Amino acid sequence: MLKSISRRLVASLALLIVVPTVTFFVQAIKPLNVARSVLGLDATKAQVAAFNNHLGLEHGVIIRYFDWLGNAVHGNLGVSYTTGQSVTQILSPRVSVTLSLIIGALLVFTIVGSLLGILSASGGRVTSKFVNFVSTIGIAIPNFWLAVILVTLFAVTVKILPATGYVPFNHDPGAWFTSLILPVVALSFGGITAVAKQTRDQMLLALDSPYTRSLRANGVSEFSLVYKHALRNAAGPVITLFGIIFVGALSGSVVVENIFVLPGLGSQALQSALQGDVPVVQGVAVYFTVIVVVVNVIIDIANTALNPRTRS
Repeated sequence: MLKSISRRLVASLALLIVVPTVTFFVQAIKPLNVARSVLGLDATKAQVAAFNNHLGLEHGVIIRYFDWLGNAVHGNLGVSYTTGQSVTQILSPRVSVTLSLIIGALLVFTIVGSLLGILSASGGRVTSKFVNFVSTIGIAIPNFWLAVILVTLFAVTVKILPATGYVPFNHDPGAWFTSLILPVVALSFGGITAVAKQTRDQMLLALDSPYTRSLRANGVSEFSLVYKHALRNAAGPVITLFGIIFVGALSGSVVVENIFVLPGLGSQALQSALQGDVPVVQGVAVYFTVIVVVVNVIIDIANTALNPRTRS
């Protein structure tokens, strides 16, 4: 297990460099005059030159990149071009918002998707067809369209849930929960269908295996076959799928946060990208990469615990 985790961590170090690097150069080639967007179109050439000199924008892209990388290694992600604040000061309060949304979606698509998959595999033909139908809808419906529908139904028509905004947990736990219901549902719906199909397929393979047929012939109860033996054997591929869905949920959070006006990392990334605020976008890329790395390590540990054959 330790070797597997060590390999993952080594690969993660490379990922922490590659992702911000790509982000930096994609942002750097944008034809956007940061000084003009911050100071306004009426700024004089002297003001623009002073602004660029203060932030080091008069240097070439390569020099600016290595300056940023050298500071990032020491934990300094730079300062915002537009506000002058430290990037960590801007992003740190937003981490809890994004994590609340992402973890909520992870719990929903894990629990609901797994239950639907188990019911489909162990139930009758009607249940299986229902899961197939729901899965097709989930794949076809984009989360931004579903978000608009949810707001229309439950915030405008029925008016039982807030349409936008976020309430911190320490201010009001009840309001925090209700402010996340619609965003979490919109973000997790596609994941539910993917987990349901994968769980069903893996459960069917496990239930049809010679090992399971032997247990059934020896009088083991169907409940024990499904929830003890088959589910354990099917869990590995399903848990691996969680990592893929989680990465998709991170990218989807950018759209969902903006629709529901949640002050998270995703909404800040979009705002900063439009302003050409490269250090903040870089910071979001670093934060997202760290989150993905942590989740992948947890998934590796869970897979190793469920499947001893993967231990090395």
